[in-house]
Amino acid sequence: MADTAGNGFTTCLWFDGNAEAAADYYLSVFKDGKLGRIARYNEAGPGPVGEVMVVEFEINGQKFVGLNGGPQFPFTEAVSFQIHCADDAEADYYYDELTSNGGQESACGWVKDRFGLSWQVVPDGAIDLISDPDPQRAARATAAMMKMKKLDVAEMRRAADAA
Repeated sequence: MADTAGNGFTTCLWFDGNAEAAADYYLSVFKDGKLGRIARYNEAGPGPVGEVMVVEFEINGQKFVGLNGGPQFPFTEAVSFQIHCADDAEADYYYDELTSNGGQESACGWVKDRFGLSWQVVPDGAIDLISDPDPQRAARATAAMMKMKKLDVAEMRRAADAA
């Protein structure tokens, strides 16, 4: 990935020494991705010479830099990435992959991966249901969603349609 000054933006993710492992993991989960440059600490520091300082990667057209900054700033749910899924099978894939090997389920389609980064797995139709122009339908769909871990659009639709 070449420098693109003045062209778009790159999300920097702060890791505690495992940025390269995280990049490799995300590239295995998201099939439309590529690894970019890897910069290592040198004699100027501040990390051990030869250890990974930053790793560039891209997934689904979004550029990221993984920075091995240390334990000071862990991820929180204040920032998350939404994965808009075309169907239930795609949503199941991402939900299962991101909660495997140390990931955690949360609520309303939110998960944390094994590195602590939060994701929202959003199957097609979920946002339409909770933003339905009929406030009663939207409220029923939202109430159903609030009881879920993994979003179930069919169940949200049943709740919205219940009168």
